[in-house]
Amino acid sequence: MHIRVINPNTTVAMTEKIELSARAVIGPGTRLDAVTPALGPASIESHYDEALSVPGILTEVAGGERAGVDGYVIACFGDPGLDAARELASGPVIGIAEAAMHAAMLLGRGFSVVTTLDRTRGRAWELAARYGAGRACRGVYGCAIPVLELDTDPDTVERVIAVGRAALERDDSDVIVLGCAGMADLCARVSAELGVPVVDGVAAATVFVQSLVTLGLRTSPVGEYAAPPPKHYTGLLAGFTRPDLAGWSAGPD
Repeated sequence: MHIRVINPNTTVAMTEKIELSARAVIGPGTRLDAVTPALGPASIESHYDEALSVPGILTEVAGGERAGVDGYVIACFGDPGLDAARELASGPVIGIAEAAMHAAMLLGRGFSVVTTLDRTRGRAWELAARYGAGRACRGVYGCAIPVLELDTDPDTVERVIAVGRAALERDDSDVIVLGCAGMADLCARVSAELGVPVVDGVAAATVFVQSLVTLGLRTSPVGEYAAPPPKHYTGLLAGFTRPDLAGWSAGPD
């Protein structure tokens, strides 16, 4: 089994952190690679960033299809490009927000999300509703830490713990979901401090993809997630023209 974990931003240090989280949960015989797109934003903290990350994500999926990848993880809590990637991939594609929220609903009656900036809270609420977690998600809270400062801010862990503790009390929730792939390495410490399950979406999504591949399940090839119809694209997107998957090389050569 070959799983590809895609970091939708272009920061290699974050890809390395994501890879460590994913490798910690893969089973024997599973091959995993974590990739950084060649084009896209350095971090994803806005709808604009999300939109501009999608061509890089699709380029990595297209390359994975040529390399025989069996399933994919999109390692950003906004789950950017998830629907488009499912149209392109032959195997399952899971976003980390989707995986984390589903895992949290298996562990308690309600969960709270602790994320980076307040401006991303709306997207988390939107995804909770989409994934059927609207009632289980009892609150979404920002820590006022930009994504690229998670590793350099000396107060990161303490702030995540403090916001998580306040969320548990305010929401009467049972589980904390970490709302950023860059928080993956904080999971165990935050859980130990708060005394509740803390879900890292990178690990959860990796396990879910691995399980679906083991079960022989893939995204349905009919209906909304059927392969996109062939057509030509122009300008900066000319490299994304897709006459058929075998002949498609997304992005710049």
